[in-house]
Amino acid sequence: MGSGSQTSAQGNRTWRYGRKQSALVASVALTFMGLLFVTFLIGRVVPIDPVLAAVGDRAPAEVYERVRIELGLHLPLYQQFFIYIAKVFQGDFGRSVLTANPVTTDILRVFPATLELATAATFFGILLGIPMGVMGAVHQGRWPDQLLRVVGLFGYSVPVFWLGLMGLLLFYGRLDWVPGPGRLDVFYEGILNPVTGVILIDSALAGEWDIFRNALAHIALPAIILGYYSLAYISRMTRSFMLEQLNQEYITTARVKGVSERAVIWRHALGNVRIPLVTVIALSYGNLLEGSVLTETVFAWPGLGFYLTKSILSADMNAVLGGTIVVGAVFIGINLLSDALYRLMDPRAR
Repeated sequence: MGSGSQTSAQGNRTWRYGRKQSALVASVALTFMGLLFVTFLIGRVVPIDPVLAAVGDRAPAEVYERVRIELGLHLPLYQQFFIYIAKVFQGDFGRSVLTANPVTTDILRVFPATLELATAATFFGILLGIPMGVMGAVHQGRWPDQLLRVVGLFGYSVPVFWLGLMGLLLFYGRLDWVPGPGRLDVFYEGILNPVTGVILIDSALAGEWDIFRNALAHIALPAIILGYYSLAYISRMTRSFMLEQLNQEYITTARVKGVSERAVIWRHALGNVRIPLVTVIALSYGNLLEGSVLTETVFAWPGLGFYLTKSILSADMNAVLGGTIVVGAVFIGINLLSDALYRLMDPRAR
């Protein structure tokens, strides 16, 4: 009897787990298909003729018609959509008009720079944002809390391109504390053999510490400027979570039992806050990946945002749509990773 009950309970758990996983897969598939549908419509609605972008304004009519057929634009829209989906799943986003390279090749070349910048900015936001949020909650309503809230509000309100320009003017133009725009000085370009595309990692693997230091100096200012927004968001959410935890009964019990205030705040309260913070940090990281366009443009950072900006100005729709799909797919992946970490850290969510 007991063995049968255990088998039935295990079967129910397995069934619930399979149902959850099926729902997750269906949700991801629908989200990605929605992304593909939106990008397909954008490519067909915008007043840019992809044929003219490929052959030029002075191409003969027969050349125009031949390229139009090669691109499949003579087919009904539903057939074009299915062809579009098939090519995307094959990693074929078409050929860039701007560089004459396959869009996939261009994205593989520029995306590591964006990944490097967004990762450095996120680390900056975490290292300062979490302690700022904790201190704001501990000193609620007093001058440290007010000061930190003003700093966060400034990060939310000031446009990132203005901060970037002012940072370049002050720290590069006037004080000469940081090098100029770009990922490396001209002297170091072309020396390093790329392995991952992330210069800080590649230079460390190759033992080229001069290049590593130069790359670190170049990434410092744009990472701080971009990470300022992440800092403001993380600190505000940390403060909100900590205020909720500090009012819980277990905090009062710990204080009554004589636990030190440092342990109460940094071990007990912050320990319970780390679970929702995972989602906050993941969303912040995704926002930095897709929102680094202005920062990369100001600092001439050769990443995906800078590539998309040049593609938009050149009416290169293949590159724009390919980059949009990649950013959307990365954002979906980051959300899946945050959900997995949430379940790993919180047994109640399993």
